[in-house]
Amino acid sequence: MSAYIRDRREFLRLALTASCLPLLPGPGWAEALADDRTSWYRKAKFGMFIHWGPYSQASVEASWPIMRPKPGEITEAAYRALPQTFNPVKFDPHAFVDLARLAGQEYMVFTTKHHDGFCMFDSAYTDYKITNTPYGRDIVAQLAKACGEDGMPLGFYYSPPDMHHPGFRDTTKLAAENWHGEPQRPEWPTYLQYMQLQLTELLTRYGPAALIWFDGLNDQKKYNGAQVLEMIHEMQPATLVNDRIGVDADYETPEQFIPTAIPTKGIQLTGIDPEVSKRLKNTVPRPEDFRLWETCMTINNTWAYNKNDHEFKSEQTLIRSLVEVASRGGNFLLNVGPQPDGQIQPEFQQRLRAIGDWLTLNGDSIYDTTYGPIQGIAGLRTTANDKSIYVHLFDWPTAACEIPGIEARVLSARLLANGMPLTFHQTEGKLIIDLPSKAPDPNVSVIALKTY
Repeated sequence: MSAYIRDRREFLRLALTASCLPLLPGPGWAEALADDRTSWYRKAKFGMFIHWGPYSQASVEASWPIMRPKPGEITEAAYRALPQTFNPVKFDPHAFVDLARLAGQEYMVFTTKHHDGFCMFDSAYTDYKITNTPYGRDIVAQLAKACGEDGMPLGFYYSPPDMHHPGFRDTTKLAAENWHGEPQRPEWPTYLQYMQLQLTELLTRYGPAALIWFDGLNDQKKYNGAQVLEMIHEMQPATLVNDRIGVDADYETPEQFIPTAIPTKGIQLTGIDPEVSKRLKNTVPRPEDFRLWETCMTINNTWAYNKNDHEFKSEQTLIRSLVEVASRGGNFLLNVGPQPDGQIQPEFQQRLRAIGDWLTLNGDSIYDTTYGPIQGIAGLRTTANDKSIYVHLFDWPTAACEIPGIEARVLSARLLANGMPLTFHQTEGKLIIDLPSKAPDPNVSVIALKTY
């Protein structure tokens, strides 16, 4: 299709005809629509991000080596040739899902297309895709099937920037010269059409999409985000959408950092004035002012697999990061970059399993919670739900824990990991909890408070 299709109904009809697939809702569709669209996501708290593609063979970051090349790094020609040798014969989608379950992760987000334009799904609209590699099979289809069988919500990362498509930029030039895209060129509408056709494939071929995770980089408004959002909601009304396509959508996505304040509507997490940030740091907002958000973060320093990157975050750092995020009401999307053969490296597996072990004992303080009533106290974080407050102790007190500011009447206190009851004294403005001499957990110990 060379002409830009402006009529939305006609576009949708042609897209569905091309894919030869009906718009069939998946399991739980009616229940998801009857409930708040975001309720499952608010409860889930912890997810697995997966950045994977032919670039894993070169131990380089996804896409960026051709957008911002470094001296001595891979050339653009060599990068573009990587699909010719990509053959992840050890890929097992069920192993990915099983690892996420063991880690306590409640949803997954897979990179279907990064900025380089290579598709990990069998798109009908490009030859630059996984089914044209030696591997020859649709990775997204396999993972979607495994997630569907396990009941694991699966979201799709999709990059609006596309270094491979001639409608996005003049591909006779190196990507480093025009990687921002060229919406002023007459070819730009053909790229917008291409993007929407591929999104239609993802939303009609692979079952229910829990979310679409855009990564729009700069000048995101050039992608006609309002129209894209409308299209997504027409096909899968329950699908959530992040904030990286020029429209506000459902949730905000700070990257590689954790906000120091609880995000609220109308205040952007990035570029926030330092004085405003300082003022908000210890503020507990009204529920109606809360801004849904998710921090995405790597286990080492790179999103893609890199055999030379051994700077792995410790198990304690990752567990505490999860607690930090949950204490401010957010979700934690922790990334893995699979190896070229399709396996997830042992260092990642070890850390994910350690987080899962901690959640096995302390998960009630994370899942289905929101930000806690006490903010800004060093060595202590809180989460809350219904009639419970969970106190996460990073620094174990020698004898007693003093917590100021709990207004609710506390009925009981116990160590969450082993159920051990704790004695406490509550006076106006302060709660004092007697503690054993040794912390039950070297990473984060949790006290569960039942309140009235």
